[in-house]
Amino acid sequence: MSRIDRLARPHHDGSRLYVDNQAPQLGETVTVRVRVPHAAKIAEVHVRQLWDAEPTFAAAAVERHTDVEDWWAAQVTCHNPVTPYRFLLQGVDGEYLWLNGDGLHRRDVPDHSDFRLLTYQAPPAWATESIVYQVFPDRFARAKGAPPVAEIAPEWATPAAWDDDVDTESPAVVSTQLFGGDLDGIREHLDHLQRLGATVLYLTPFFPARSNHRYDAATFDAVDPLLGGDDALDRLVAEAHRRGLRVLGDLTTNHTGDEHEWFRAARANAEAPERDFYFFHDDGDYDSWLGVHSLPKLDHSSPLLRDALFDRADAPVRRWLSGPNALDGWRVDVANMTGRHNAQDINHAVADHMRATLEDLDADKLLVGEHVHDHSADAQGSGWHGVMNYSGFTRPLWTWLRDKEFAPNFLGAPLAVPRLGGESVAETIDEFGSLDPWRSRVHSFTLTGSHDTTRVRTLVGDDPAMVRVAAALLLTMPGIPMITYGDEIGMEGAFGEDGRRPMPWDENCWDTAIFTTYQELIAARRELEPLRYGGLRWVSATTDSLTFVREDRSGVVLVHCARAAHEAVTVPAVHLPALDQGRLVAASAARIEPCGSSVTLQADGPGYAVWSSPTAQVSR
Repeated sequence: MSRIDRLARPHHDGSRLYVDNQAPQLGETVTVRVRVPHAAKIAEVHVRQLWDAEPTFAAAAVERHTDVEDWWAAQVTCHNPVTPYRFLLQGVDGEYLWLNGDGLHRRDVPDHSDFRLLTYQAPPAWATESIVYQVFPDRFARAKGAPPVAEIAPEWATPAAWDDDVDTESPAVVSTQLFGGDLDGIREHLDHLQRLGATVLYLTPFFPARSNHRYDAATFDAVDPLLGGDDALDRLVAEAHRRGLRVLGDLTTNHTGDEHEWFRAARANAEAPERDFYFFHDDGDYDSWLGVHSLPKLDHSSPLLRDALFDRADAPVRRWLSGPNALDGWRVDVANMTGRHNAQDINHAVADHMRATLEDLDADKLLVGEHVHDHSADAQGSGWHGVMNYSGFTRPLWTWLRDKEFAPNFLGAPLAVPRLGGESVAETIDEFGSLDPWRSRVHSFTLTGSHDTTRVRTLVGDDPAMVRVAAALLLTMPGIPMITYGDEIGMEGAFGEDGRRPMPWDENCWDTAIFTTYQELIAARRELEPLRYGGLRWVSATTDSLTFVREDRSGVVLVHCARAAHEAVTVPAVHLPALDQGRLVAASAARIEPCGSSVTLQADGPGYAVWSSPTAQVSR
């Protein structure tokens, strides 16, 4: 089967084109469909699903026949909250094939890449429509009339002027350098988010701390006065909501700072109830995040901690999501480590409890966990709605777009990120994507980088054309796109702390061509339903090009991305109907040329092209 054109292969994914009910209830039966081009020469299709971990089979039947393909339909009953299924196909020549989330296989395969239906409460509907904009509060904007930083800086801080360089050379200064950004400054610049097209403001922590990043919270019950205090957050959220923007907060459930009120009480008195919140040793020492003693680790086996963090009416998880100007959800820092410590592993129980807490408040809240490697075991639908998809999007994108002369290390990896061809990148995206339920995948953040990583402009060797390619992939692939402040104007940074530079508000310092590209691609995503709700089929993957199609009942969007000029790629148009009736939505240095029975894909250098066919040719 691998010898035939990619579009001639049988296909299924979890999108609404193939799965009728995106939010089934336990016990409901769902119709699932397989698209089988005639070129695949398939005679039979069966669906295999697990009931209480036992396989059962049901025959599929041809529901719709065209000159090009058959649509086979089968029934899957949601017998368990997570129902895995895959398809068994037989060719006209007797060939035996499995179709799962990782593609077609001529041999038996394990269950880990099965498709999955979920019966947990669905994520908020607004999430799929979102474009997330990440802001590091100290570095985004200072309010008009704010006092000089030196006048308000606490004893732990190293004051800096807005146009100073970030000090990455002094370990003692890197986390204490204070530029004085605040929440009123962010509020005063919400026009920028709307001008860009973002729909969600994601704030990294705003709690009082002894660092500029504030992941070492001293309390979860107040907003840092350096940022303007509780009233400033109230003003910011109120104004964001007035403009139709959502706001997400950032919470550390894995640890606190060593100046946190809970930890101070625990350290001062071995009999204090807060002592159970942490992992203290008999000698008074304690366990911390990766051995960083200023970040003592929380012990989620403590019922008292659960009450203080989640359950009380004034518990921080609830408090900031309640009231007239409530946050719209949480991003959870190091979610993968939460509830895990030596022999203890209650991570899923904690995530499930946090999800239940949000749903108890309001089903319209979003919960996203940070996860920087294989997140599949923690993203099966019951806890986090989604994760930060570093493994299934960021890393493969880096391996394709990184500059030949710049080899970044990825979040502590001992070796540099390799530079790979498009074929390997497509395989990586498919393999990691196959491990997640489709719902978890499309509610996960896709990102070219974050406040913790190399900036995309530096990653690609300061090549604006490559930044535009990265933006095209970010804004056309499945998932919730997340843009780190400044990426849209070409900000640089070799690693996380270096990239946390103050936002320049003089537009003469911006790469306005990159900004225009982000605007154009965000507008396309917000306009075209297939880019938000469509499935994903690869059309072509070569060393220097990636081409895929996003399809939905509303139409087809074909995306071609290139990291370098390449020879023309020609694919049959028979599986891409009505493209010649469509239009070019966005392009830079690349071309999509429908012509009769074929489509030609070309690029004169790094570039992208997005082509939309609004006709519902893929509808059943």
